[in-house]
Order: sequence, then structure tokens, then C-alpha cells
Amino acid sequence: MHDHRTSRRTLLTATAAAVAATAISTTPALAVSEASEASGASAASDASVTASIRDRLKHLISRMSLEEKVGQLFVMRAYGHSATEPDQVDIDLNLKELGVRTAAELVAKYHVGGIIYFAWAHNTRDPHQIADLSNGIQRAGLAQDTPVPLLISTDQEHGIVARVGRPATLMPGAMALGAGGSRSDARKAAQIAGAELAAMGIVQNYAPVADVNVNPANPVIGVRSFGADPQAVAGMVAAQVKGYQSAGIAATSKHFPGHGDTKDDSHYSLPTIRHTAEEWEELDAPPFRAAIAAGIDSIMTAHIVVPALDKNEDPATLSEPILTGVLRERLGYDGVVVTDSLAMAGVRQKYGDDRVPVLALLAGCDQLLNPPNLSVAWNAVLKAVRDGELSMDRIEESILRILLLKAKLGLFRDPYVSHQGVDRTVGVRAHLAAADRIAEATTTLLTNDGGLLPLSRRTHRNVLVVGADPASPTGTTGPPTTAVAGALRELGFTATALSTGITPTQAKIKEAVAAAKSKDVVVVGTYNVTASSPQRTLVRELAATGVPVVTLAIRNPYDIAQLKGTGFAASVAAYSWTDVELRAAVRVIAGQKAPEGKLPVPVQRADDPAKVLYPVGYGLTY
Repeated sequence: MHDHRTSRRTLLTATAAAVAATAISTTPALAVSEASEASGASAASDASVTASIRDRLKHLISRMSLEEKVGQLFVMRAYGHSATEPDQVDIDLNLKELGVRTAAELVAKYHVGGIIYFAWAHNTRDPHQIADLSNGIQRAGLAQDTPVPLLISTDQEHGIVARVGRPATLMPGAMALGAGGSRSDARKAAQIAGAELAAMGIVQNYAPVADVNVNPANPVIGVRSFGADPQAVAGMVAAQVKGYQSAGIAATSKHFPGHGDTKDDSHYSLPTIRHTAEEWEELDAPPFRAAIAAGIDSIMTAHIVVPALDKNEDPATLSEPILTGVLRERLGYDGVVVTDSLAMAGVRQKYGDDRVPVLALLAGCDQLLNPPNLSVAWNAVLKAVRDGELSMDRIEESILRILLLKAKLGLFRDPYVSHQGVDRTVGVRAHLAAADRIAEATTTLLTNDGGLLPLSRRTHRNVLVVGADPASPTGTTGPPTTAVAGALRELGFTATALSTGITPTQAKIKEAVAAAKSKDVVVVGTYNVTASSPQRTLVRELAATGVPVVTLAIRNPYDIAQLKGTGFAASVAAYSWTDVELRAAVRVIAGQKAPEGKLPVPVQRADDPAKVLYPVGYGLTY
């Protein structure tokens, strides 16, 4: 485990010594770094230490073969819970997609500079397994002819995008934090989340999202954004950058130059952002400027077209005017630039899979994330260097940025984690309590006709909980109706859960109506309600029974606009369906906590989107 209390100067000095040791031999560098600290070398200036690190890293790069250099540019998935002994199903998937059996073989063959963890790749079963996987990957990195540790990354945004589930601590997502409005809470959430990731050997987190969600129809960002106000989002982004990086991991703001105003999903198509250059500067740029000012370690690109920033209308990931001209030169960013996944349709529509990685590097990217066919991408970059299309200076510039980040994170000093560190850090009581406290300030009360809320156990003890049960973001929480009913029972209510689904059938609606007639109140969990959604019918027919209905938006707060006129009595927004946010919403509904959350986005009228139903900052309390 890294000691996160070590001063920056001491860490840099120790790392410089360790890098020198690694560049000279394969001898473990930990003892060397400890000797440096004991000798008082920390008296050297930061500038001279940084120059020393650069010199040693450049020497390390000079020892690499071209294949090793190209490998450092890639961050790749690998299936399995173990670096060397995955399950047979994962071996088969690795062979089919990567041509290797294991993550360790992937490192040995392609010399990749990083590995990304996914739940669907079976990388994240539990914290101790994750720590063992991370250690196995680092052993593979240090077993190469030129030993180099890896940047292990994941998307742990919290809320609706999270790869590591319980027993790790799950924090409220970005829009929930935006509703809470506390930068100190945002920073604390990131610091705790970062410390837990570091304990499991995950050192680069693809968070926080810096997109400003100004389009309610946005299918890919939505509640992953802190909100619709650029300055408010900027403040939250900066707070989370500082929180993550104070915990010893690299934060990653995304998706540059801003994915907040689109109705298309770049996983499946190539969106176009029609902001003018002035609108981009006003709406999209502030959070990225704030991230850079906060010292962000890495920035992720977006597979979007922004004609105002690049008249050639290339995806931003492949756009030199956007990545070099705007990000590097205008915003002055010199850290690591990582592509969004190169397997996404948005980046593959205009160019072939052999051209995309080369064009990304020419545009100014450093890390090439998860190409659909690693062999094609890796060999394409090799060929581009050999043919002179990509200069050696260009790729070594990116490799140096990547290695400098690895040095900053202490990976050359000691890339390994321990089970004791996991037990001391991951999912500990203090972290879980902090998550609950932070979540309590995020729940937003939008309507409360007749003062139905908070519910009284004297008059509304018998509760029916119905609604949508989307799959858990991590596979370890929910289902939402069960979680809500369970939380109500813990507070002394009699609660029954009935899952009616995202698109309830008439039979399910009829079943819910019949169940409601013997209850005192119904709580309906809604999920992305549209004008034609049968969820509207469900709420209307439940309200027609005369039993009061509380709607609980478990994802987008925009649901209430579509539900207007259906007869519900009260409406609450939770911003996600993970247990921590649902428990907080229940404490508000039951009066254990007064609602404090304020809308971080405007809710427009469904019948006239030009008019605002509830403005930014709106929220009732008791």
C-alpha cells in the first residue's frame, strides 16, 4: 500500500531513485526509494527532482523496443478474475478476442501500458479478488524484458455507472451530488472512492464526468453529469479531481470537448454538437478549465463532432484542431489524454479500425483505450511508425507522459497492494456512514400536495412499493422495489414490493391496482418516463383508486414532467437506483431526514419544452 500522507516532494524524490533502479535492472526499487527518503534527499527542489525523473524515464524509453513503445500506448480489457488462472469461459473469450489466454499473456505479448476493468469482463467479483488480479497484472508488467508497471483503470463514476460493487462503498452519482450542492461532500466522496480503488490496485479512474447536461433528451450522459449550470459543474468537477488525486489515484475528466448537449449516444452513432465557438466557451469549457486548474492527471476524449471547433468534422478523438489546438494549446493542458473506448461506433464510422488509433495519436491522444481488435490497432501503429507517418518523437512524447503519471502514482516504487490494505480501507464503517450522510443531502422533493410527506406510521403505515427494477449498475444492489420496501420496513412501516417493470403490461398494472386497494399509500419507482410510457398509465390507475401515490424518480428527474396530470400526490427525485440513494430517499419520504436536494437541471414542461416547469435550484422541504 502507498502511504498517501507522504509529501509530494518526498514521493517525487523517492520515485526518481526508484525509476533509476528500474531503468538499470529488474531489482525491486522499494528499498532504493526508502533509502532515498532516509538520506534526506527530499531537500532537493521539485523542479530538479522532476527533471531527474524525466531523464531517467527517457533512459527507460530508450531501452524499449519499438513493440514495447507501441504497447505502452494501449489500455486494454482482458477477461477473467485472475491474471494467470481465469475461468475457462474467460480463457475462451480472451483467445477469441485477443489471441491470448490470460491478462498476463496479454501484457507479455503486446506490452500494453494499461488494463481496464469491467464487471462484464468478470474482473470485479470482490475487493480481495480485485487486489489479487491487480497484483498479478503488475507482476506480468515487471516480468517483461523492460519492466514497466501498468496503469490499471476503471469507470467508477458512482451512481448509474460503477464497475466495483458492494462490499466496496458506493457513493451518490454526479447529478445527486449536484443536487446536494456541496463541493466538500463531492470532494469527500471522491477521496473515499479513490482510497478504496487504490487499495484494490486501481490507480486511474475515468471520473469525474465534466459534461454539462443541457439537453434533457441526452441518452448517454444525463444523471452522469453534475448538472446544467457550467459554473456549478466546474466547481464539482474540481472538487472531485482534488478528492480522487488526494487519495493517490489519477482522476480523468470526460468527455472532451463536452458531450452534454446531444440526443445521440456515441456508443451507437456519431453525435454532432451544434454549439458555436462562443457557446462552447460558455457552456462546455468551464468544467474542463476547472479540472486543468485543479491539476487533473488525465482527460478523456469524446467521439463527437463539433463543427465550430473542427471544420473537417472529424470526431474529437481524431481531431488535431480540438485535441492539440484547443486542449493542448488554448487550454494549456499537458497531461495524459486518453481516448474513449475505440470499440464505440462513434469513432468507427468515418475511418477503419486500422486508421483510428493512428489518427488518434496524430491528433494528440496518448492512451488508446480498448480497440475492438487489438492486433489490428497495435500493428497499425507499428506500421505507421515504421513508414514514417508517426514520428518516433511523437509516440515517445506520449510514452513519457504515461510514464510520468506512473511515476507520480508511485508505481515504480511499489505497484502492489495487500489484503490488509483492502480490509483497512474498502467498505469500512466510516466510509459507509459518510456515503449515507452525503446521500441524505441529495434527495429532492418536487411536489407534496396536501402535505402527504413525510409519511406517518400512524396514518400511512401499510405501504405498497411498485415500479421499475432496472439491473444494478454493479450487480450487487437492489432490485429497487425490494430495496425501498426493505428500507421502509427498517423504519417501522409495513411494506410490500411488487415489481411492475419499466414497461408494465396491462396485467401488471391490474395486479398493482388490486394490491393497492388494501394499502395506505403507494410508492411508485419511475424510470425514464416518456410520453408513450405505460408507466404513466400505471401511476394514473393507481391514483384513481383513491390511495395516495408518491412517485420516486430513480434515474432522471425529468420524469415528473411526463407524469403531470396523472393524479400523484407527491414526487421525489433520487437520481439513481443504487441502494445508498434509495435508502436516502426513503429516509426523506419517512421523515427521518428533511429533504435538502435542489434541482441541478431545469425540468421543462412535456407539452411545451420551451417553458420551464421547475427551474435549477428548485426543491421543497418540510
